[in-house]
Amino acid sequence: MTTQTLPAPQVYQGQFGEFTITSNDRTGVIIYRAGLMIAALSFAVGSGLVLLNNNPTVLSALTPLYACFILALSVSLFTIHIYMIILHRMLQIFWAIGTITSAILALSSSEPLAVTIYNQPLTLFGVGFIFVALTGIYFKEAFCFNRLETKVLTPLVPVLLLGHLVGVLPIQWEGILLGIWATLFLVFALRKTVQPISADIGDKSVFAYLKQQRLSKV
Repeated sequence: MTTQTLPAPQVYQGQFGEFTITSNDRTGVIIYRAGLMIAALSFAVGSGLVLLNNNPTVLSALTPLYACFILALSVSLFTIHIYMIILHRMLQIFWAIGTITSAILALSSSEPLAVTIYNQPLTLFGVGFIFVALTGIYFKEAFCFNRLETKVLTPLVPVLLLGHLVGVLPIQWEGILLGIWATLFLVFALRKTVQPISADIGDKSVFAYLKQQRLSKV
């Protein structure tokens, strides 16, 4: 009878020392990417209903899709690896502001949530914080991995939302930008599935160093 031994964990050399990647680290990345995929699929389906279906009754279906998108995004914001903890917390706070505003609007309006937001652009001052958080993810991915789709999405999202807020974008252009957004979001989520897991974990020695720096100031 032979005994099986587990392979020794791979040791990586970081900026501030050596580190290993645990099974919990890998699970966190998988959950982060799953959240992005569900969010991207929900957003793509909702965008498709808006762009490809002229039946106004489908607008009521956007609310549960939006809720699924929000929940999936929250999972990704909880599990994303960002060195600057203050930036991480800010993105989570932005998500919370947008979610609370969306819930209030959904419960207080007799119209579908999408119609309320579209017809009252000023609601973007609250709801829009969700997309600020999402844009933060795009920016982080563009900065860390030089991804073309996230380089496009980082400015595209605020251009579309601010353009609608101030009323300078024709409806046709809003539709085009929304379609590009939904498509590139899916491309981004799909490409994340084949990226090495270690890339999303980053340099754990930096996290350890920054944590030690915070503790030393207490």
